[in-house]
Amino acid sequence: MDFWDSPQHGGNSFNRLPPDQAYFHALSGYGASWVRLSYDKWKPAQRDFLLGNADRYEALPTSDLKQLRDTLDRAHTAGLKVVIAPLSLPGMRWSQNNHGQFDDRLWQDADYAQQAARFWRDLARELRDHPAIAAYNLVNEPAPEKYGGLAEHASAERMQQWYARERGGARDLPALYTQLIAAIREVDPNTPVMVDAGWFASADAFGYWQAPLQDDRVLYSVHMYEPYAATSAPNLLRKDPISYPGPAPFGGKSQQWNAERVSQYLDLPLAWMARMRLPHSRLVVGEFGCMRRLPGCTEYLEDVLSVMDRHRLHWAFYSFREDNWDGMDYELGSAKVPWRYWQAIEQGTPDPMERRATAEFEPIRRRLAD
Repeated sequence: MDFWDSPQHGGNSFNRLPPDQAYFHALSGYGASWVRLSYDKWKPAQRDFLLGNADRYEALPTSDLKQLRDTLDRAHTAGLKVVIAPLSLPGMRWSQNNHGQFDDRLWQDADYAQQAARFWRDLARELRDHPAIAAYNLVNEPAPEKYGGLAEHASAERMQQWYARERGGARDLPALYTQLIAAIREVDPNTPVMVDAGWFASADAFGYWQAPLQDDRVLYSVHMYEPYAATSAPNLLRKDPISYPGPAPFGGKSQQWNAERVSQYLDLPLAWMARMRLPHSRLVVGEFGCMRRLPGCTEYLEDVLSVMDRHRLHWAFYSFREDNWDGMDYELGSAKVPWRYWQAIEQGTPDPMERRATAEFEPIRRRLAD
């Protein structure tokens, strides 16, 4: 846990191919200390990588586990710590692996929570002694609230009312985390766990949690893409894209977004940490970013990073050299990628693009190098 006692800065790896040694050396070469690693896009032995099948978890597929271990070895060789971040759990298959459909089964049926606990117990048993592992991020961007009757970015009062109704049921996210951590601790008493807030790790979604989790090796994580209407891919398709800084839809109404509003929004998880008497060293901004081709993206990154600088937070930018989506690959600058990038995806071959330090990447590069 002492790794997390001082600010750690890194990047997200959500690649379709397991990253090679050059990839990890490049990230480490910029000054990163950790990588948040997702494996759900890798070719699985069965239906779902490492789970076998998210419809019914039985055991860890041996060949999937070997791919993961080999990748961890490469990260360790590059001097990087790794946070494992599954996008799927039993009964919660990641939508992009689920024909674009949100999978709500985990949040309806307690049997899937039991399967998820078995999965994490098995995985922790296998990885507990690997020197690269810095934390287990129990699941990426959970959203038990989505079909549970709670609007995104609802008021704190409304969130608390909703949780009072759902507490103890299948949509009780703190209860699920408690169950998963208990399973991990049966085989691994030491490795830290990282837990995302609800509503896809929204920075305001810890607001309904009434207490911290009862484990002294927990890191609390939020993701920062707000205002999503301005930072995300659909904005590029608008005839007149929403600008940053400027007014943008949020929580059902238009709000002015700028450095001050970014700071106010990120103050919400900080205020929750203070109420829970938890230090800033236990808060992580596990993802943040904006579409690199949008005017104002560099200013947005600077505004978000400035808040994290001020509070000495851990962070991982989204994303580093992603080989199946170029939207937030800042080393590519602001130009469109050529056809050979998409052709490599179709053919399942390695990413052919060369990367470099660009103006779009500069707010991140400068801080990694500090």
